[in-house]
Amino acid sequence: MGTIQIQENWDVTIDLYTWGTPNGRKISIALEELDLAYSAHSINIGKDEQFAPDFLKISPNNKIPAIVDPDGPDGQSISLFETGAILLYLAEKTGRLMPSDPRERHTTMQWLMWQMGGFGPMLGQAHHFRRFAPEQIPYAVDRYTNETKRLYGVLDQRLGDAEYLAGDYSVADIATYPWAARHEWQGVALEDFTNVKRWYDAIGARPAVARGMAVPA
Repeated sequence: MGTIQIQENWDVTIDLYTWGTPNGRKISIALEELDLAYSAHSINIGKDEQFAPDFLKISPNNKIPAIVDPDGPDGQSISLFETGAILLYLAEKTGRLMPSDPRERHTTMQWLMWQMGGFGPMLGQAHHFRRFAPEQIPYAVDRYTNETKRLYGVLDQRLGDAEYLAGDYSVADIATYPWAARHEWQGVALEDFTNVKRWYDAIGARPAVARGMAVPA
């Protein structure tokens, strides 16, 4: 990986540092949906590039994704890590994908935090113990598979009451979709969650989502 240069000028192109994971794809989807100009830079986590000193200047937690926006809220360059923080920043920057109505905004925040605190971490543990652990630990596989299915049940119930997680399409859906896109890794059949399946198919049909899911190339 080459040296990362944090731009401090008026260039409007956002730099996205990412890899082909659910968390990485949240941000490329959002950038595509918001029609923001960006340049994607691959951080190969399989080669430990996330530990490179130049990347750690942007993402001290050595995790992808991260962004650098040369046109921050004060007109100066800003770097951000953590997907929830990045999604909220992009929504506020553009005034889109986050409602202005206080009640609707809190509903959106609630479901975004649900993804950040539960749906992502628990599904990530299911991925690890079902696919990547050096040895099979039945207790761990059962624990995280069962919790994953419980969370899909919560998602299904919510989507039985609303078209999207917060009513209208928002950053909450963008955060959740890439994790659901790996349902097969989690031992989940979407046919068992009919409301999730309807939502999943609708989001997957969005052109911006398809483009975002293909980043990095």
